[in-house]
Amino acid sequence: MTHDSAQHGVTLVRGAALLGGGAADLWIRDGVFVEPADRADLTVDAAGLVALPGLVDLHTHLREPGYEQSETVLTGTRAAASGGYTAVFAMANTLPVQDTAGVVEQVAALGRSAGYATVRPIGAVTVGLKGERLAEIGAMASSRARVRVFSDDGMCVADPLLMRRALEYVTTFDGVVAQHAQDPRLTVGAQMNEGERSARLGLAGWPAVAEESIIARDVLLAEHVGARLHVCHVSTAGSVDVVRWAKSRGIQVTAEVTPHHLLLTEALAESYDPRYKVNPPLRTQEDVEALRRGLADGTIDIVATDHAPHPAEAKECAWGEAANGMVGLESALAVVQQAMVATGLLDWADVARVMSSRPAEIGRLDGYADPLAVGAPAHLTLHDPAAGRTFATTDLHGRSANSPYLGIELPGRVVHVWHAGRRTVADAALLAPEEVAP
Repeated sequence: MTHDSAQHGVTLVRGAALLGGGAADLWIRDGVFVEPADRADLTVDAAGLVALPGLVDLHTHLREPGYEQSETVLTGTRAAASGGYTAVFAMANTLPVQDTAGVVEQVAALGRSAGYATVRPIGAVTVGLKGERLAEIGAMASSRARVRVFSDDGMCVADPLLMRRALEYVTTFDGVVAQHAQDPRLTVGAQMNEGERSARLGLAGWPAVAEESIIARDVLLAEHVGARLHVCHVSTAGSVDVVRWAKSRGIQVTAEVTPHHLLLTEALAESYDPRYKVNPPLRTQEDVEALRRGLADGTIDIVATDHAPHPAEAKECAWGEAANGMVGLESALAVVQQAMVATGLLDWADVARVMSSRPAEIGRLDGYADPLAVGAPAHLTLHDPAAGRTFATTDLHGRSANSPYLGIELPGRVVHVWHAGRRTVADAALLAPEEVAP
């Protein structure tokens, strides 16, 4: 049976370990999970594979429109599918910026055309990401793209009055503001985490307090106006403490951590290899341990990739001139397995929560509330936790290769993926666009 013909009829996924537990069969027909049928048009042997609901990334940079040399919606969602993702939220720092209804509708339409994953655009908080006046938040929310997450990621909404107004605005339609917590005055020229190592390497430091102070301010603003706040890429132990305190007060705050902040440390800056240059920067081992504990105890709600593709010339240069960012969609699940599952901090049901159902809930994305249940959309990822590989450029399916994991042994491999019942990955290989597109 060809892959294309396997997109139709009834599919039986046999013997998968549901959320890492007991083996069970899953049946798919017409895009949803169904009761067992008399026969299957395709049977997939899933013995030894962990069945997870399709992963959801609340923080992806797809770069289109404007920066197609780095990524497009098609190539970015191919990278997402290969990593087990069936939905991504596309950040607003495109050109033009996603600050109008027209641009967010364009991005959503590109996602529907590609077919590899659901694409939900994130709207800018301020016009042009300039931090001067609010963008068309209401128009984007009521557009066909149904935007519910707003962020100037890459830029902090540093003006407290603008941040307050944005938080007030999104309460009218149950939206959320996702803040890039970075005080710009405390990070002028910053190149890496501030500390003994930055001083020794002669690189301007990015102090932890620049993140923590913005989070502290914003959770108080969110409490004051009764709004939902989401904190992007938490990276310090102090930030975990602030979020934990805010949650103890009943403030509506959620937070994310990236895979790279769960595994990598500032020690990698010793190489001056720009693959390890990212914003916020890689921190200390103590920060890594605090982030892992925060994710394990629920203080940090989700894992989000901050997938940030760049062309080769933006990374193959001196550290000081290099762009910030790493690609992460293809490697995220493996890194979480290594940092959180192999260490006993999370089980596979927890992974489903922090990488699928909870990010979907924060982003108000329908179809992930009751995963792997009869009647639910068939968003499904089958992962082989026993597989291993040396991560290589052949594992990357976007347009950019700025991964910090190249040449590193990573555990596990995504073997099969279905997005709304349509297969996007089969036997660890991406299907061709003509086989996937609706």
